[in-house]
Amino acid sequence: MRQPGLLALCCGCLLVITGPADAAPGEEWHPLFDGRSLAGWANEKGEPPVTGWAVENGVLHRAGRGGSLVTVAQYLDFELEFEWKIARGGNSGVKYRLHRTDNEGWLGPEYQILDDALHRDARNAAMSAGALYLLKEPGPEKNLRPPGEFNQARIVARGTILEHWLNGRRILSIDTTGEEWRRKLAASKYSKSPGASDWFARHAGPIMLQDHGSDVWFRNIRIRELK
Repeated sequence: MRQPGLLALCCGCLLVITGPADAAPGEEWHPLFDGRSLAGWANEKGEPPVTGWAVENGVLHRAGRGGSLVTVAQYLDFELEFEWKIARGGNSGVKYRLHRTDNEGWLGPEYQILDDALHRDARNAAMSAGALYLLKEPGPEKNLRPPGEFNQARIVARGTILEHWLNGRRILSIDTTGEEWRRKLAASKYSKSPGASDWFARHAGPIMLQDHGSDVWFRNIRIRELK
């Protein structure tokens, strides 16, 4: 159920599973991108996006500087599926359970999108493609396709459990109430900010497609809320 709220963050412990999360009756899929327009999306100021993003043959393309896109609706527990491809050497991400910090920045868990072969961030596994950015690295099940090819991604946020999937395999999972989560959060840059533990608590928030200065493409973006 959509809830008016804020955001949470998480990481993942590593398991391989090839099936989708179980769905209860009434958990229907809904498109977040209609393939024709930016309906349902806003810029970081909450205004209709007018620059930087283009719809091309059913694909959403970050083609120039315009800032990130955020959904108008907010989500708490959900399963999100999307396909993405990145330019050579590129960097982007999908953030969720998002909220603003005191300095007007956006904070939330991030599914990292990256060209692992050419971008220097991939030297840190917790910053590589599919990672829970800075907090949890993907496992050895990760099967990344190269720039120019679409990857299939899934994010599952169910209660305190976060999962990242890539091309049909679960590559990380973490419980945000567990010891692993507390340890990784404390070791990250986020621990230096007052209230970090509250920032990453379980709250509803929008979903963001990040403008990180690189060309990136998204398609087949859909979500179902988990009751």
